[in-house]
Amino acid sequence: MYSNGDVFVGEIIGTAILILFGAGVCAAVTLHHSKARAAGWVVIAFGWGFGVLAGAYTAAPLSGGHLNPAVTLGIAIDLGDWDQVHLYILGQMIGAILGAVLCWLTYYAQFQANAEEEKAQPTLGIFSTGPEIRSPVANVVTEVIATIGLVLPILAFGMTKGLGESGTGILIVAFLVVGIGLSLGGPTGYAINPARDLGPRIAHALLPIPNKGGSDWSYSWVPVVGPLIGGALAGLIFNVAF
Repeated sequence: MYSNGDVFVGEIIGTAILILFGAGVCAAVTLHHSKARAAGWVVIAFGWGFGVLAGAYTAAPLSGGHLNPAVTLGIAIDLGDWDQVHLYILGQMIGAILGAVLCWLTYYAQFQANAEEEKAQPTLGIFSTGPEIRSPVANVVTEVIATIGLVLPILAFGMTKGLGESGTGILIVAFLVVGIGLSLGGPTGYAINPARDLGPRIAHALLPIPNKGGSDWSYSWVPVVGPLIGGALAGLIFNVAF
């Protein structure tokens, strides 16, 4: 059992690192005057996977490295332990906002230059997800399925003692996230994590990014509700089947 303080601090730090890497790779690929501009979807998928790797390994000694309310929810439903769920989710949200701010600071000059370009690139996609085809029901279903594809294997990995003893469990999860991005990310951008999407969306709305456009609040509920449903279903499926 991790202490309350460790859980809170660990999730803030780990989630901030996750978003710094994840939003960072999106900024690198999107913004003008970035050396990685137009590097493509595969680069983005691996960038997010490495963000999970760095963030979860950093947070693991303090909190177990959930970094995701859907993962926290799935574990709570499986174990029936809700005592620290609020601390996990609060830490994840604060960390996600902090990571987005750090990404903005890292690419500050590129954000400024982007606004001056004749064909400025939209910036919301650096911070949060959006669908290729806007269909709320279909978008939610995509997020539910993709999140089950994340949380159910994570719960199953916990049953494999060798992974925990060798310390490679987080590495496997990082590659799982890369795989989800490559296979299931096309329709919605694979939020699969309410904090990952909502925290940076809040940061986008508040940060003084020039010519940034709107934060698309009409869609913002989808990458929150879909992953939470997916995480809950994964916890129920695991509890019944394993």
